[in-house]
Amino acid sequence: MAIVDEVGLRAAIGEPNELVSGKIADRLNHLTRQFVERSPFVCVATARPDGGLDVSPRGDPAGFVRILDERTLLLPERPGNKLADTLTNVLADPRIALLFLIPGVGDSFRVNGRASLTDDAELLAGSSIDGKAPKLGILVEVEEAYTQCAKAFIRSDLWNPAKHVERSELPTTGAILRAISDPELDVDEYERARAERYARGEGLY
Repeated sequence: MAIVDEVGLRAAIGEPNELVSGKIADRLNHLTRQFVERSPFVCVATARPDGGLDVSPRGDPAGFVRILDERTLLLPERPGNKLADTLTNVLADPRIALLFLIPGVGDSFRVNGRASLTDDAELLAGSSIDGKAPKLGILVEVEEAYTQCAKAFIRSDLWNPAKHVERSELPTTGAILRAISDPELDVDEYERARAERYARGEGLY
C-alpha cells in the first residue's frame, strides 16, 4: 500500500526523539565548523527552474569551503564543463543544500540555506590554488546545520579499501559519450588526451 501523507509515514517509522529533533542549529559553532574545515568533498543540491533537482560534487584540499562567519560559507567555483547547472539553478532559486564528507569518518555534516553568486575578486583571492583564483564563488547563508549519523557509511562500508572497485571494471567516460552523443568518437584517443590533461593539472584551476 502506498504511503501518501505524513500520518501514514509516522505510523510506519515513528517520531524522532527529542534529542535528535533539537540537533538542528541555524549556524555553525566551534565544534561543527570542524566538519567543514576538515572536508575535501561536498555534494551540492540545488533546484532547477523547470522543477527538477540537481546534485553536483565539489572537491578540493580540505577546508576549501571557507567559513566567512558562523552563518556564511563561500564555495569556490572551479573550471568545469560549462554546463553550469548549479550556478544557473542558484540564479533562479537560491535554495541550496550541502553534504560534507570526510574520508574515513562515518559522520557527515549537512547545511541547508540560501545561495548567491559572487565575482568579488578580493573575496575570491582567499580561495586561490597554484596562484589561480576562482572567477566565481557561491555564498551560502546558513539556515540549518547539523551532523548526520554514520549508519549509511556503516551499511555501505564505504571507506573500506577492500571494497573499492577498480575503475577498469566500469565503462569509461569516452565509451558513454560515444554511446549517447557521438558514434564516431575515438574512445581510446579521448581517454588518453583526458588522462594527459589531468596529469598536467590542466583545467583543474
